[in-house]
Formats: sequence, structure tokens, C-alpha cells
Amino acid sequence: MKPGPLHDLGTPDDATGPPGPRPFPDRLGVTVDPRERPAVVAVGPARAGRADVLAALLDLEAGMLAVPTGSWLLLRHATEASRSAYVPGYRTPFSYRTDLPEVGPALARPPRRVELSLPSPLLRRFRLIDTPDIASLGRAGTGVLLDAAGRAGALLFVIAADQSFSADELHLLAEIADSPVQVFFAVTPGTSGWVSPEPSEEPDADPVDPVAVTVEAHRATLLTAVPSLAEARWLPVVEGDALDLRRALGGWASDEELHRSSLDPPDVPGMHGRVPVLPEPGEWSERLDRQVRSAGRRIRQHLALELAKLHLRVVQEIVFGAGCAGLPQLLDREMETFSLLATAQCDHAVRELVEDIGGRLFGVPLPEGVRRRITKAVRWGMSDHVTGPELQRVLLVTSTAGVASLTGAAAVDALASYPTAPRTGILPPVAVSLAGGCWQHWRTPGNADQSAARAWSQRALREIELELSREITRRFEVVRLSLGMVLSDAAEHGILLA
Repeated sequence: MKPGPLHDLGTPDDATGPPGPRPFPDRLGVTVDPRERPAVVAVGPARAGRADVLAALLDLEAGMLAVPTGSWLLLRHATEASRSAYVPGYRTPFSYRTDLPEVGPALARPPRRVELSLPSPLLRRFRLIDTPDIASLGRAGTGVLLDAAGRAGALLFVIAADQSFSADELHLLAEIADSPVQVFFAVTPGTSGWVSPEPSEEPDADPVDPVAVTVEAHRATLLTAVPSLAEARWLPVVEGDALDLRRALGGWASDEELHRSSLDPPDVPGMHGRVPVLPEPGEWSERLDRQVRSAGRRIRQHLALELAKLHLRVVQEIVFGAGCAGLPQLLDREMETFSLLATAQCDHAVRELVEDIGGRLFGVPLPEGVRRRITKAVRWGMSDHVTGPELQRVLLVTSTAGVASLTGAAAVDALASYPTAPRTGILPPVAVSLAGGCWQHWRTPGNADQSAARAWSQRALREIELELSREITRRFEVVRLSLGMVLSDAAEHGILLA
């Protein structure tokens, strides 16, 4: 296990992790959450046999792990086998046949994730997540992958004997290497089998193991580019035997579960009893108003800048990439990354509000238990101040470059490639995706006008910016009202009640 302080990497919402200042998140990276169950994220290049390795771990047929192109696969434990597809724009998942993996619903767009529940003993210890090939993820997908790997805790990189590391793969591994994520490498024979070394001319020389030679060559190549992964485990999968890999992952999961439980104790200072208000808390109410306005403005400005950069990448894809047909996949993946980033920024800002304003009433640094109690009270009180559509809201880009909305926790959950532990922060996540009709429109051969696609993307991103600007303003206003009420009640009584 690679140790690493939780606060160095940030936390997924404003109610988890040790108190203290954190830098404003301006990009997606590894996110650590001790409340998550240990999981292993499988990545790697195409044609490396990743599905065969996962099937060998679980004693399955590789065909059982087939999912639509671009979708993530989550394997979890259950007493009965089932398969469900989570599609943006719907509140309920679609069911697949588990006995006939190729039989599934006709969907207007690919699911963000497919969940396969199995009565596998290994899945009792940790979950498995299979991802799209690294080459297809692109910049946006890599950010989602980094976030998922941090939450999971382990990364399984599968590479074939006849493959080499690409620049994108090395960049991803370099990002992971600087985090607490444990990295495992599985080497498969690939299409050409194991490389046989030249026989030694020495008559008494020991025979050379081609598997060991291949693994060592891959390891040497990797360490030249990413030397900090020297402690990563390398485990070849020979003739479908994944026993050593299964043991290594199981041992890691046992240690990781103990490590995570120590980071998130059930009882922390300040959780119980009455907390007195400081004798002179100052003009905290006016400070709360100013900071709410400042936080909302900063996030809106940053997201507007990100959308402007995204527009340039979309135009490049239309003109120099896959053209109009590639627009939905690129934009949808960018929207997922954009949603995670916006969520992280809102969580950061709300946490800073609670830490600063709450600290003025109850002392700095704010005890973790006190912060959790304030957070719980604010969440409970927000229902009194929400008007119009509820805050658990999905924004869907339509084929007419407009933005439709769908509310509800289940609708938000359908947008996650890797679902996380139940949030304990104040605000629900930001959720933006492409509607099925939009996906179908640009996949139709008749809609291949690049000029029309560029104009459409500009209008769509502008509508997203306007809608998100209104949404963020509304969210922070609700937080201001609810947090102000909680702290006013404490200031009036002189204590934070138990």
C-alpha cells in the first residue's frame, strides 16, 4: 500500500476528510474517499485481452463482460446474477439478459455504465471496473479515469506481450504514480504469444523463461519513463491462469479496507455535546453574504472559460477528427468531465464557507464533528428554501442545441460512469449529458455538414453556460439561506445544539 495524506489530493465533497485549506480544483485528478468500498479499475490498450483477464479472475466467459462501445462496466457482488444499463435521460436502468450477453435493449445512446451483479466470492472483497480502451478515452475520459481510480484505490493495467506503452498511457500512469493508488500490471501473451529469447551459446546455461523476459522488458521500459512505479506488482497471466493476480488483488483489498476505515472513524471530535459560540463572533452574516457571491462568481467564470476551451476541442474534432459522427461521443465525455469538475468546485466553495463562517462562531480550526453537524443541519434545512425544480437535476443537451432537464436522484445516478458512495456534502452533484435524440441526430449519415455542426456546438455550449450559471447562482443562494439560518440559531442560543 502506498501511503498518502488525504488532504494532499482533495476530497470528493465538502463533508469528508480532515479540516484545513485546500487549493481550488481547476482540473480533475485523483480523488480519495475513505467511505468508498475498495475497487480495482482495469485499464489498458485495445486487444490486450483485458476482458479475458477479468473473466479469468471471476471464472466467467469473456463474452459475459461485453458492453456497448464507450460504456464502463461495474462488476459487483449479489446473490443473483443481473445486468443493468444506466442511460442518461432515464430514471430507471435497463435490464440485460445475463444468460445471453448480446441480448439487450435498443438504446438511443450508449449507457454511461453497465452494472453486472454476480454471486462471485471475489466480488465480496472488492469491486471490478472495466473501462474503455485508453486510446478512445481522450483527454476528458482520462480525467474521469483518474477520479475513479482514486476512489477505487487500485489500478490494474493490462498489456499484451507484443504491445508497447503509448504516450497517453505513460502520461496516465505518471499521474497515478504520484497518488496513493496501488498499481498492478497484468501481462498477457497477446496475438503473437510470448517472445522467445535467443538461445544461449553456453552449453551449461540455464533455459531462459520467455514469460519472465517479456515481463522484465515491459517493466524496464515503463520505469525509464515513470521510475516512481518501481514498487508496482507485475503478474503475467499464462494460459488463462490468474491465480497469482487474484491473490495479489485480494491481499491488497484486505489491507486497503483497514486503511480506509482508519481514515474515516465513526466518532470524531465535536460530534456530540453542546458547542459554545465564541464571545464576539463578529459580523459573520455580512461576511457570509460576500463570500457566497464571490464563490458563485468565481465558479461561473472558471466554467465559462472551460466551455470556451471545450468549444475549440469540439471544432478540432469536427474538422480534423472523426467529423460530425464523432461529435456526440466527444461532447458527452467532455460533459462528464465538466460535471465532475463543476461538482468538485462547488463542494470546495461550500466547504470553505462552512470552515470560515462556522469557525468565526465556534473557533478555528473547526472540529470535524462540528463541521459534520453543521453540514447535516444545512442539508436538512435546504428543503425550506428550494423553489422551482429540485437541486438534484440533470441537464440534457438536445438535438436542437437546447438544454432540457430531468430531476431526481436516480436520474443523476444514471450519469455516473463509476457510481460513488452516498454523498454527505451539502449540494448534489452537477450533472450534464447528451440526450439520446442528440446522439442519434449527429450519427445519422445525412447530418454531416461541418459548418452546421460547428454552429450547433457553439449554440449548445452557450446554452449550457447560461443554464449552469443560473443553476449555480440558485444553489449558492439556497446554501446562504440555510447556512445563515443554522448559524443564526446557534448565535441566538449561544450554543450549537447536539
